[in-house]
Amino acid sequence: MSSLSTTNTSTVNDRYGRLLPGLLLSGLIAYGAIQLGKLGWMQSHGMSALTLAIMLGIILGNSVYARLAPACGAGVAFSKQTLLRLGIILYGFRLTFQDIGQVGLAGIAIDALVLTSTFGLAMLLGTRVFKLERNSAILIGAGSSICGAAAVMATEPVVKGRSEDVTVAVSTVVVFGTIAIFLYPLLYQLNLGWHLLGATPTAFGVYIGSTVHEVAQVVAAGKSIGQEAANAAVIAKMVRVMMLAPFLVILSAVLARGKARAGGGNKAAKLAIPWFAFIFIAVVAFNSLGLLPGSMVATITDIDTALLAMAMAALGLTTHMSAIRRAGIKPLLLAGLLFCWLIAGGAAINHVVASLFA
Repeated sequence: MSSLSTTNTSTVNDRYGRLLPGLLLSGLIAYGAIQLGKLGWMQSHGMSALTLAIMLGIILGNSVYARLAPACGAGVAFSKQTLLRLGIILYGFRLTFQDIGQVGLAGIAIDALVLTSTFGLAMLLGTRVFKLERNSAILIGAGSSICGAAAVMATEPVVKGRSEDVTVAVSTVVVFGTIAIFLYPLLYQLNLGWHLLGATPTAFGVYIGSTVHEVAQVVAAGKSIGQEAANAAVIAKMVRVMMLAPFLVILSAVLARGKARAGGGNKAAKLAIPWFAFIFIAVVAFNSLGLLPGSMVATITDIDTALLAMAMAALGLTTHMSAIRRAGIKPLLLAGLLFCWLIAGGAAINHVVASLFA
């Protein structure tokens, strides 16, 4: 009996011993990204810890990581897969169902219409016009329509995308989300004359939250207009983030049905249920009860940021720039057109829905 126990302990130690170097490397990169993300310049330009983590990871991944890969590969893969799912689950502590009440039915309708129209456009243009692989179009569409890098990373387990596809999608979020930070304050000034979205900072904040890619970018764009706009923008964005879970479930069902058709319809394709999405909703529900003190929730969200940053760092480490170059300009063109739709189409959706609910 003692021999069996010793063997099991040895197996566990060997497994975690293999993971440790890669976890330490991912953790060090994540720590550096988090510290850089606290700098005023980074915050004012919407450069979140997640964005910085993947950038640092790519730099190391295309320089020194090749020599470290034999020792670090297992831990890096664990960070990219298991820690990612845990990070998405804990992301629920940033949200509450009360957020939905603050934007009302109009805000929910705006977010839903922006999400579905943007993702639908991504699939149409991506696969029909630019002839991109379906997974690449899905990942770019998810990043543009929901919540940037976090949505791309959450969608990857469902579509089983390649590292380079994920990195290209995240890169488009960085490029156009950064442009949005500087563009939206200019649009706000124009809107004061046009009154297309209503003249209040709150109305424009909902527009920002429903159309800008990343949460950090939403905060940066909203604060450049004012605190009232920033508050409305964050609430609208959080409701949009909450739509990630049903999006993943529907996407999984659609992909499973597509595989069944491709197989001749004789055998139903296995539905890849994204269980972490359901747990994410459960966490949001629990957080909505307000049972935990604010300090504990803040600690959990800090841990969550670290986990997601480690996942992004691991993704960067396993991404080769040659693969991104092979992807060409088409993904960037697709993301650019989606960005134009978010600005123009998103403004039209905000205007029409706000008028209907007025």
